[in-house]
Parts: sequence; structure tokens; C-alpha cells
Amino acid sequence: LTEVYSSSPALGRYFRSAQVISFSNESSTVIYQLVFSVPASTEGFMENSMNPDFIRNILRQNIYDED
Repeated sequence: LTEVYSSSPALGRYFRSAQVISFSNESSTVIYQLVFSVPASTEGFMENSMNPDFIRNILRQNIYDED
């Protein structure tokens, strides 16, 4: 995750860290925390760039690009 988000053209400059919060071998589930340092007040930044769907799609695109 660190490599994916730190090299992202859209979010790389804001990305600070990724940390695994919880991991389950039974269900193959990982819960992680991403930390970003974002501008104080940029109109629309939080609604667009920090939108959970947008962040998830960056990871999804990286997975597709590897295939």
C-alpha cells in the first residue's frame, strides 16, 4: 500500500503512511489505516480526492495494471 499511494500522481504528495490495524486469517480480511496530510482549505479537495471511493479506485487500478 505504501508504494501504491506514495507513487500515485493524484495522492502521492499527500500520502504519509499505511498501517495494518487488524488481520484475519479465517476470512482473509485486512483492515488498514491510510494517513494523508491534506491542504487546510482547498475547495472540493476533501469531497473529491479524499473520497473513499476515489482512494479505493487508486488501489484497484494498481491491481488491474499489474495483471
